[in-house]
Amino acid sequence: MSQSDSFKEEKEFGEFRRKVKAAEVLSASMERLLFSLRFTGTVSVVMVNGRVPKSGYEERYFKQKARSDDESGQKL
Repeated sequence: MSQSDSFKEEKEFGEFRRKVKAAEVLSASMERLLFSLRFTGTVSVVMVNGRVPKSGYEERYFKQKARSDDESGQKL
């Protein structure tokens, strides 16, 4: 990864965190931002009376490996 790619990713992640903090998580631009970051976590939104008083995100650090039939003990 080049230095410019790393800088771009840091900038995009900073924008993502700003949008979560400002409760701007229900927009098309947020969807595009998450896609460009390849975000695999969970974004949660609490909505009360049409307002968003709380929003947050949880990152996933480990991808769950798909188990094969041999590993699960099932035979065909």
